[in-house]
This record gives sequence, structure tokens and C-alpha cells, in this order.
Amino acid sequence: MTLIHQVEHCESMADVRRNIDALDERIVALMAERSGYMTQAARIKQAADQVHDQARIDFIVNRVTAMARAQGAPEAVIEAAYRAMIDASIEFEHGEFKRLRQEGSPP
Repeated sequence: MTLIHQVEHCESMADVRRNIDALDERIVALMAERSGYMTQAARIKQAADQVHDQARIDFIVNRVTAMARAQGAPEAVIEAAYRAMIDASIEFEHGEFKRLRQEGSPP
């Protein structure tokens, strides 16, 4: 399956930017949803050292690069984007872990 070939043909940079802007709206919505699960993970995990899970990171990176390959997307771009998102998510989850315990919320 090569979905990369299903992109709309563009005649101008305005077309390219319009399509990218529309995708960004969908991507940000999905990232916001994903962040909600990071808050759930921070609530569920019992110890701060559980926030960084290298085995899970490796699983995700391997999974998404395989998905990129199957869809004809540049694997290096997908891997770099996911590694950056995972790093930022870990920082966010650490903050959520701390915030939830400071507020006295039951884990």
C-alpha cells in the first residue's frame, strides 16, 4: 500500500500550502488526543521512573517506521518526527505525573 501517491496534485505553492495547512489541523487534533493519553499514563503509573520506557519507545519507533515503509513515506522523517514527539511527550508526562501528585489527586 503506497498512500504517499494519493496526495492531491498541486499546481502552485498555494495549493501545496493549503493541503499542508489542512493536514496540520488534523495532525494537531490527533496530537492533542495523544497527549490526553499521556495524562492518563501519568495518572496510572505508580513511579516517575516508569515514565521513560525504552522498550515501549523502541516498539513505537519500529512500528511507525514499518508503517512509513509500507505507505511509501520517508522512514527517516517519520522516525525523527516520532522520536521528537516521544521526547516531548515524556517531558509532558513527567510534568503531569508531578502535577497530579502535587494536587493530591489519587493516582
